[in-house]
Amino acid sequence: MSREKLENLVINCIRTLSMDAVQKANSGHPGTAMALAPVTFKIWDKFITHNPSNPDWPNRDRFILSAGHASMLLYSVLLVNGYEITLDDIKKFRQLHSKCAGHPEYGMLKGIESTTGPLGQGASTTVGMAIAEKWLESRFNKPGFDIVDYRIYSILSDGDMMEGITSEAASLAGHLGLGNMVWIYDDNKITIEGTTDLAYSDNVGMRFKSYNWDVQIVEDANDLPGLEKAVLNAKNENNKPSLIIVRSHIAFGSPNMQDTSESHGAPLGEEEIRLTKEVYGWPDKDFYVPDEVSEYSKERVGIGLKSEQNWNIIFDEYSGKYPELAKEFELIQKGELPAGWDSDLPVFPADEKGVPTRKANNKIMNAIGSKVGWLLGGAADVGSSTNTYLSDTSSFSIDNTEGRNFHFGVREHAMAATVNGMALSNLRPYCSTYFIFSDYLKPSLRLSALMELPVTYIFTHDSIGLGEDGPTHQPIEQLATLRATPNVDVIRPADANELSELWKHVMASTKSPSVLVLTRQNIPVIDRDKYLSADGSLKGGYIIADSDGEPEIILISTGSEVSICLEVFEKLKEEGINPRVVSLPCFSLFEKQSREYRDTVLPPSVKKRLSVEAGSTFGWERYVGNNGHGKAYGIDRFGESAPCKDVMNEFGFNAENIYKEAKIITSLK
Repeated sequence: MSREKLENLVINCIRTLSMDAVQKANSGHPGTAMALAPVTFKIWDKFITHNPSNPDWPNRDRFILSAGHASMLLYSVLLVNGYEITLDDIKKFRQLHSKCAGHPEYGMLKGIESTTGPLGQGASTTVGMAIAEKWLESRFNKPGFDIVDYRIYSILSDGDMMEGITSEAASLAGHLGLGNMVWIYDDNKITIEGTTDLAYSDNVGMRFKSYNWDVQIVEDANDLPGLEKAVLNAKNENNKPSLIIVRSHIAFGSPNMQDTSESHGAPLGEEEIRLTKEVYGWPDKDFYVPDEVSEYSKERVGIGLKSEQNWNIIFDEYSGKYPELAKEFELIQKGELPAGWDSDLPVFPADEKGVPTRKANNKIMNAIGSKVGWLLGGAADVGSSTNTYLSDTSSFSIDNTEGRNFHFGVREHAMAATVNGMALSNLRPYCSTYFIFSDYLKPSLRLSALMELPVTYIFTHDSIGLGEDGPTHQPIEQLATLRATPNVDVIRPADANELSELWKHVMASTKSPSVLVLTRQNIPVIDRDKYLSADGSLKGGYIIADSDGEPEIILISTGSEVSICLEVFEKLKEEGINPRVVSLPCFSLFEKQSREYRDTVLPPSVKKRLSVEAGSTFGWERYVGNNGHGKAYGIDRFGESAPCKDVMNEFGFNAENIYKEAKIITSLK
């Protein structure tokens, strides 16, 4: 069989498998898979270096289907390239516990490099992957040893291009000159509601040229030589990211559905599939894979094995010549930390005047960063305020790709997607902004949690305590929102020593993101000779101050309000009342403790409880109860603009007022 015939056979196999799977599931998006089968085939066949037998090989090229609704395109491509996906898997598309979910889900199937589907997220994540490749290359490559040398490819839809996050990410990628990434834009001019001109008339090429991208146009998605030429040009462009605009026909080959919005998100129907297969010259069989395609799959596996074997020979020689670098590279790939990484974590002396936890955090981060060379990150233009610079390194830039401080610009959403890409590359990234602007990046943070990525989010200016910037900048509902998000550890430390302890959890975490919620204002460093040790914070909640015997009232608090509760504790003790103060810096960690431990900290027999937190009271009922003896003291309205102390007093966050609230509860019968 000629090469041209084989190519067409593989392409039509990708198309028909996608059509059949969507039809069997009675759900999905067949049109884009049919249109882009030639594009995806050409990229994988000619340009992507990978090993289906070891999909995690470090030096593989990455492929991200940002247009995740066309997930059957990816599943079909993985099948014809010899990955561990079967026809039975494809037949279970969109069914319960199937490897072939409705959108690509990271971790469910090897070959899926990132969860995609929320439009713009996949493409934006590739910016982080490209940054990681550049950084790893600078750190580890030596003359004659290009052990890191891969590219990142992504397919985007019109919807991806409309999303604001894509513009943020493209702007950053162009600024950084990320010549190791290629975006292929499927310009089919169709959306769910109809044609794109209903809401979209951008000149995408001009837009991307203004972002410092190299832009090419391929007029026909079926033009394999044209596609090959364009991708080769992109691969040879090392100083700019590349955009290839490909004109395609959604549901290509369908006599009645091609170029219609109806083919975007619904099965074609059995009769239309039969007619389309006639156009392709394809047998009227469901899930048909010709023998020639099966042979092609075996060939792809062999090519992949050879690629990795050649790399292994180079890496073995590299390990002999640069053993320390090789060891570090392997630690990164395994997601492990160097021995003694936590040996120099700072311990802060008691200080009534205190320190902002954002400033304490900088000392802690730098202590860790001096031992973990792949801890890196930055802020959305507020690094000098969130105090997230590492002192022993430089800034990453187009001219300095070994720096570990990143300047993401005022691009919170793309920043978070970018660090997801860095985490997917096995680095330990963090990003930072003011807590209120966590709203701007929440969709990307949610994907950190969904993909189980150990990204660290550092949010400062944590409450009304930030003061004069007023209600627009004062977080109220953000703690509750993030605590309600599955697989996110939201940490609001009571002082610098709790924060130092909790970084042990942050760095040990490999399956969930951590959110640090830190103060702008000074808060006391608690006297641990007088009160209990901060190491209890590693359990998420602990008794920080206690009386003899069973407590009559339990004060439960987080962050800057814990010190207020300790003042109240002393006043109550003077009156002969037995109080307890519980610091609860991380709900999710506390809930993972045994029932016995939790009942020791918060005995069910003690009904009189008062929670104190300068944020929404939503969610606190689980700890104060609904029995009429407990109360959640917080803020369920927006704040005020004034100096910190004035605002805190206005809302009653001082020892005098909390003491009154505690006395009311202790008097209840």
